[in-house]
Amino acid sequence: MARPSFGYLTQETAPLFTDLYELRMMQAYSNQDHNPDATFSLFFRDLPPNRGYMVTAGLEQAIHYIENLSFSDRALEFLTEQGFDEGFLSQLASLEFTGEVRALPEGTLVFANEPMLEVTAPILQAQLLETVVINQIGFQTLIATKASRMRDVIDRHGDDQRLVDFGSRRSHGTDAGIKAARAAYVGGFDGTSNVAAGEAFDVPVFGTMAHSWVQSFESERDAFETFVDEHGADSILLIDTYDTVDGARIATEVADETGVDIRGVRLDSGDLPALSKAVNDVAPELDQYISSGIDEYTIREFFDRDGVGAGFGPGTALVTSTDAPKVEGVYKLVAVERDGELQPSMKLSKGKVTYPGAKSVRRLESDGTYTEDVIGLRDESLPGEERLVTVIEDGTRVHDLPDLETIRATAQEHRRLLPEKHRRIEEPAPYDVRISDGLEAETDELRTTLEQRVDE
Repeated sequence: MARPSFGYLTQETAPLFTDLYELRMMQAYSNQDHNPDATFSLFFRDLPPNRGYMVTAGLEQAIHYIENLSFSDRALEFLTEQGFDEGFLSQLASLEFTGEVRALPEGTLVFANEPMLEVTAPILQAQLLETVVINQIGFQTLIATKASRMRDVIDRHGDDQRLVDFGSRRSHGTDAGIKAARAAYVGGFDGTSNVAAGEAFDVPVFGTMAHSWVQSFESERDAFETFVDEHGADSILLIDTYDTVDGARIATEVADETGVDIRGVRLDSGDLPALSKAVNDVAPELDQYISSGIDEYTIREFFDRDGVGAGFGPGTALVTSTDAPKVEGVYKLVAVERDGELQPSMKLSKGKVTYPGAKSVRRLESDGTYTEDVIGLRDESLPGEERLVTVIEDGTRVHDLPDLETIRATAQEHRRLLPEKHRRIEEPAPYDVRISDGLEAETDELRTTLEQRVDE
């Protein structure tokens, strides 16, 4: 039976958001009575171009998925049609997560090879989570980082200008648009234009007007007067439909004639730094909000050329992270139960070698700035504060997830503690991430053992 595609993923269908091979492996684990405990680690092998750091986001959605994991009749019916065994489907009907999840809190800075999430559970359960945790955490982390870079440019070169997400129409689907708005808020944006995101996450919602509003009236003046009559002091008038500077003059006259202290005007095309200065000459009392092709690079150029603006509305470049549109998140087996104990495991594939075992991530500070991170073994004695937090234990959440305002504040504070050389938007200096002696020794020992097995 055909079903509508818009908003398809519901609690009924959520467990199906996985790749077929995960379910095929799970069935084989079940049929072969091979269900040892295992630890999987989610991390980035490398950071995208010109990224000196990443801002973690999306953990709340990943945890919600894990906590509510269950296969509905609808999901099981579909898997029956795909040819899965009746016995395996019966096991899925009662499946729930019983393991442990440790994670970096949202808003935490993260670097290459550092686990953002570690899952320890029977392998049949842990295997299922791969697709969804990479999807939820990888995407939001990518967008939160893009947003953080824009906020950082303003913090260093601007005057606390507002940032509002205008990108949902160019996002890669409705879910991506809503999650991008949330991630942008984590990264330091002040709000979004998307009403659904505002409702879902209690993110402030902002809006102006479209060119079609202006074009639908006989004159630009009529359009402005009617809009101000409708929205009063909340009005932000789009002034570039015909002539930007003349539009600014008309907006000023309308504000004066109506006696309404409108919020400002928006510029959406042309040489934005030059036009903003020309508009400021005509209407210095009006705040200007700048959109059209906005990202951290154009914001920096805007300030370098002495542009005048009270805020920016990034869109496409934000929600698609245009200059670096992907991050290679991986979810890899790092330990598996043998003879009743978790034993370290690793890959040796060229270019894809992994560090074995459950991890510890420590961050060291000096004089109010971050100096280095240490990745070590989970139970290793290491300096610095442990960054991984146990969120779920024995299938039950034991850690309260912070609200979005707290996450946003965390991201801002962590960014402030990272030296500026690592935050540059071009050619940032690599941050020092050190592998502990214990992890290095375990890696070398296991590599030798595995290579000997290959040679035998």
